Amino acid sequence: MKANAENQESESKMDGLKWVVVFALLAAAVVGNYLYSDVSVVLRSSAVVTLVVIAGIFAALTAKGKSVVTFARESRMEVRKVVWPTRQEATQTTFIVLAVTIVMALALWGIDGVMVRLVRLVTGA
Repeated sequence: MKANAENQESESKMDGLKWVVVFALLAAAVVGNYLYSDVSVVLRSSAVVTLVVIAGIFAALTAKGKSVVTFARESRMEVRKVVWPTRQEATQTTFIVLAVTIVMALALWGIDGVMVRLVRLVTGA
């Protein structure tokens, strides 16, 4: 029990250190991109992408990062289970939504016109 608590404490300290490395890498990417503005865009872009990827790897090694990776994998599995509509179903649904939107817009326009006339009648404007 004691060893488990000590292990979790050392992992949390290591997580803190990993997050410091992540933020340092991201800061280096931003500052380096600014300071080396005279270097070609391709080199700067590749350096920024490399630093962001390395920072992402370090972030994925933390406890929160591992939970995010697990969540992403589970989400991907769930998306595979979704039954997507056919093209015909999607088109029909789109036209239904469009028709209802037009009908509601016309209804609200009519109600607004009636309300404006009522207000003019009451206020005498």
